Amino acid sequence: MTRDSIAESYARDGYVVVRRFFTPAEIARASAAIDQLWNEGVGLGANWRHGNLFYNVATGADGAPKVRMAQWPSYHQPVMNALRLDPRFAALLFPLIGGDLKQIINQVHWKEPGGAGDFAWHQDSRFRKPDHVYRNLGTSYIQTGLAIDPHTRASGCMRFVPGSHLLGDVDLDVDAEVLGRAMDDAALGKIGYTTDDVVDLELEPGDLAFWNPYLVHASGRNTEGHMRRLYINGYVTAADCDRGEWAFRDGQPVELGAEPALVHYEALPQDRHPHYV
Repeated sequence: MTRDSIAESYARDGYVVVRRFFTPAEIARASAAIDQLWNEGVGLGANWRHGNLFYNVATGADGAPKVRMAQWPSYHQPVMNALRLDPRFAALLFPLIGGDLKQIINQVHWKEPGGAGDFAWHQDSRFRKPDHVYRNLGTSYIQTGLAIDPHTRASGCMRFVPGSHLLGDVDLDVDAEVLGRAMDDAALGKIGYTTDDVVDLELEPGDLAFWNPYLVHASGRNTEGHMRRLYINGYVTAADCDRGEWAFRDGQPVELGAEPALVHYEALPQDRHPHYV
């Protein structure tokens, strides 16, 4: 896709897919790093936090721990840290949100075969709190998702409602817990859509999708025989955000500092020690 076609598609649909954004060799390295994170989370056995680093660990039907999400693994996983700072991200996002970017999302999501992992219909904008620190949200913030495994309808790929970002904030009648809550398609009717308007975001390993924080989306459970993993990184125009770690200055990567920056964990200034949650 050309720069102009990317900008046009993003403005119209609220999302863009870039095929083969990373090579098979790069995805193989990322896959091994993510397996390391999974094993670490399983070893912890329950929700655990160290500053911004957070493991969301649930108990499966078999009684074994299942890692659903890791937030900010880049603080201690060098492969994941290098990926989020790859210059290809800066080049891709520059025409849309500029070259001075902070990062407020750095997450790995897992969906086990036959397991939980649903995400209810939602907009990412609902998690950008408090409002006053995220200015011009619709034009300054972009969420990216890198496929590590095949993402199909059967494996629980994301599902998008193209153009729904143009509505701004909408009421989808969901509470604060989106992860682990099944899609209720009736919620779409409340904002003027039906399942006929929905597209499945099918991706191959190495494909990258990025989307607007107001885009309505969800995903179902994985009924395939393989893990479905997604590496999510959210970038924001630095001048429009008072939180987050610097990612790029003038298009050049910025390494993490000695102390973590305030992102979402409000107690971070007083609570940086490792502990179970």
